[in-house]
Amino acid sequence: MKKYNVAVVGATGAVGEEIFRIFEEIDFPFNKIVPLASERSAGNTITFNDNTLVIKELTETIFKEEEIEIALFSAGGSISEKYASFAADAGAVVIDNTSHFRMNEDVPLVVPEVNPLEINEWKTTGIIANPNCSTIQMVQVLKPLDEAYDLQRVDVSTYQATSGGGKEAMAELVTQMQDFFAFKLDDSEHKAFPHQIALNVIPQIDVFMENGYTKEEMKMVNETIKILGKEVEVCATCVRVPTLRGHAESLTLTFDADVDANEARELLSKAPNIIIIDNPAESEYPMPAACVDQNETFVGRIRNDLYRKNVLNMFIVADNLRVGAATNAVRIAQKWVEMQEQ
Repeated sequence: MKKYNVAVVGATGAVGEEIFRIFEEIDFPFNKIVPLASERSAGNTITFNDNTLVIKELTETIFKEEEIEIALFSAGGSISEKYASFAADAGAVVIDNTSHFRMNEDVPLVVPEVNPLEINEWKTTGIIANPNCSTIQMVQVLKPLDEAYDLQRVDVSTYQATSGGGKEAMAELVTQMQDFFAFKLDDSEHKAFPHQIALNVIPQIDVFMENGYTKEEMKMVNETIKILGKEVEVCATCVRVPTLRGHAESLTLTFDADVDANEARELLSKAPNIIIIDNPAESEYPMPAACVDQNETFVGRIRNDLYRKNVLNMFIVADNLRVGAATNAVRIAQKWVEMQEQ
């Protein structure tokens, strides 16, 4: 099998660090892996597979100089906007974890368990987009149910961890909790969020749009439609909660056909990278604390609606830094490699 030169843009960020951890856990055909970051981080080192790698500065020419063939971007939309084209022009496939390219009609938006064949469209721009964290875990669950019962509508409320806002957001939660126990919470600063996050929930993620929904909520709407390839109705309410890792979602799904909870549970148990935890009698169900460092989406509380036979309710959880970002990006890279070998 051919070996590939891989670059990770944003190597020092929360998602970039997770990408390296995942690469250590799998058998990926590396020739070399190059960590890239800003000038401020260049020259520092990271440890990968017991080797020391020097972080190199992200420049317009680095992808050509290093003969990069796969470039994973996770350094923010402005960085992707400026540098992704240089990677693509150098011949690399870009797997972008930001929102910048997701709704570009020429850029495939991919969750490998859902729409892997879209990866074949990468040559149009050289770029494959990684969906939003809250969208990825949801569509993994929606796909098999849609195929069985013809999904018509999704009503989703999210409970999203602070890590969705990056390292600084996680640190803000920790600092505020420390201030709480020191009786100083009233004086604790909040910069990552519009309000105190410790001992609180904030029904706002990203900015509000003219229609009253936040940008995060509209990402879930638009990305779900693009990934599933059908005009399903989606209504999202996205909420930031005081946890560090792991996004949870409460789903109410409306189908064209009647649906049985036991049948749906069995169907989901056979779907790729989904684990059922659904034993309410023993208080067993998905929770953020139990999904950290896991590469699967956990599903539980699966139950029929009380009033409509075509409506199903459930609760799903996944590690947003992994399933919602790094793991999905790496799985896209794995699938892309597989397709090149065919």
